[in-house]
Amino acid sequence: MDKIRTVLDLHLKHHSTLGYGLVTLLTAGGERLFSTVVFQCPCSATWNLPYGLVFLLVPALALFLLGYVLNARTWRLLTGCCARGARGARTGCCSAGLRGALVCAQLSAAAALAPLTWVSVALLGGAFYECAATGSAPLARRLCQDREPTCEAQLPLAPCHQAQASDAQDLLKELTAQSQVLGWSLIAVVIIFFLIFTSISRCLSPVSFLQLKFWKIYLEQEQQILKSQATEHATELAKENIKCFFECTHPKEYNTPSIEDWQRISSLYTFNPKEQYYSMLHKYVNRKEKSHSMRSNEGDAVIPVLGFVDTPGMNTAAEL
Repeated sequence: MDKIRTVLDLHLKHHSTLGYGLVTLLTAGGERLFSTVVFQCPCSATWNLPYGLVFLLVPALALFLLGYVLNARTWRLLTGCCARGARGARTGCCSAGLRGALVCAQLSAAAALAPLTWVSVALLGGAFYECAATGSAPLARRLCQDREPTCEAQLPLAPCHQAQASDAQDLLKELTAQSQVLGWSLIAVVIIFFLIFTSISRCLSPVSFLQLKFWKIYLEQEQQILKSQATEHATELAKENIKCFFECTHPKEYNTPSIEDWQRISSLYTFNPKEQYYSMLHKYVNRKEKSHSMRSNEGDAVIPVLGFVDTPGMNTAAEL
């Protein structure tokens, strides 16, 4: 039991890191499976380039879009946005649009992890790049310069080891080297960018390290209690409605949040140093006593390091 508890505690403390690590491993494993089992270069001057690029880029695009779909912040941003459009035009549309753009940028950065992993692993393997490069006429002319006259015509056959010209077959080593250099360069750029972005966002954090830890603990507890209370309330309401249906009686009065209330606590979180609320629910409960308005105040901003507020517990679209 102690070992199981230790594993659970490790998951709760580092669920974000473990989640991203699992995505990276699955993506790398999927690329290796595709390159060895599915991918078969056609060795054709016409098809090599599109075939290689499709395997290199299209899965990356699919993974990028999937990253949006599986991120709860995407649906928090989109759900009901069209219905709020007319109302937003009267209540600070520009500021809401700016906040939405900043959140989209953060979503794009998170969704880019899997596709960048795919492209990096594919470049390190070299198969996709070799196939695509041998089908590019301008690249073939540059590679075959000062080589045998038949090199350019034989180069598309090199990935299948069918090229009769020795120079064309030897160029595969050069293409593999180019692919691997690009792969390692991409990995280095991504790591450096991630390190710089994380350092800057932490440096500009409006709260301290320990308060961030407290903040995350609060959100986990808030979500657990909200789910428990919502389940209890929904169960009681459903029982009462079914009872009234069969007994043909009038239901008891239940205090259920209005549509406006749900919209207010479901909107994107903005931080204000004057009023340090830990969630939109926290902000709504405290502001409700002062004012029924939840409009943006001066000083409200989307802070990158506080992006976890809208996605507590690593919720995915399947849980929404």
